[in-house]
Amino acid sequence: MIRRSAVAGSFYAGTRDRLRLQVEDLLPQGAAREPAIGVVAPHAGYVYSGRVAAAVYARVAFPETVVILGPNHTGLGAGAAIMTYGQWETPLGEVRIDSALGKAILAGSSVLEEDHRGHLREHSIEVQLPFLQYADRPLGFVPICLFSHEYGACQDVGQAIAKAVLASGKPALVVASTDMSHYVPREEAALKDRKAIDAILALDPEGLHRVVRREGISMCGFHPTTAMLVAAKALGATQAELVMYTDSGAVTRDLSEVVAYAGLIVR
Repeated sequence: MIRRSAVAGSFYAGTRDRLRLQVEDLLPQGAAREPAIGVVAPHAGYVYSGRVAAAVYARVAFPETVVILGPNHTGLGAGAAIMTYGQWETPLGEVRIDSALGKAILAGSSVLEEDHRGHLREHSIEVQLPFLQYADRPLGFVPICLFSHEYGACQDVGQAIAKAVLASGKPALVVASTDMSHYVPREEAALKDRKAIDAILALDPEGLHRVVRREGISMCGFHPTTAMLVAAKALGATQAELVMYTDSGAVTRDLSEVVAYAGLIVR
């Protein structure tokens, strides 16, 4: 099956030429690309969060396979939904799902379900793809959409990813798609988000999950990020770096109610 783009023309440009120009404009020049195990990247409209995502992807050498974990904003489909076959379409073309890796992840998990419904209208994974496609190199990916928030589910998914990647013998990049605090004053967003960011920098999935719950941080993809950290640690991660942090107020000039965005790299 081909999963058609759901937010082309709204979250990002809707034609091939315009989207290539948009991504090119967002990518910083001269950044050195190095291998990474995982990244955290935002998923708002490119006008708001695109520069953060671009700053992250510009510094990562892409392997041939990427696992993208995103939150389920729509409530459709399974609580932990994976697709193991087909292609995803954006204006830059189609990206094939790495069926072998996807099926291995599914087989190693007790919570994931083969389910395309959770992915049909969900933007959090889709908006990552043009940054990967822009590199114009062979690419396969595995999309995982999480509605389940329990730590046990995050741990299960992260461990299944790591086990499957290690068994494949090939490197993979694990992407956690998330925005940070939502619709709060800039000062509150920065204060709360720093606590979540510190947990990511410490490579502490349990700490991240705990602090988001305890502090009421409205980080929409904390559960995909938790799963990414579980996987990254099992894959040998030793350090993380904050690349960029900003919020929607930088564009709208409204600082009373912002959505914040962070980009991090795990190596």
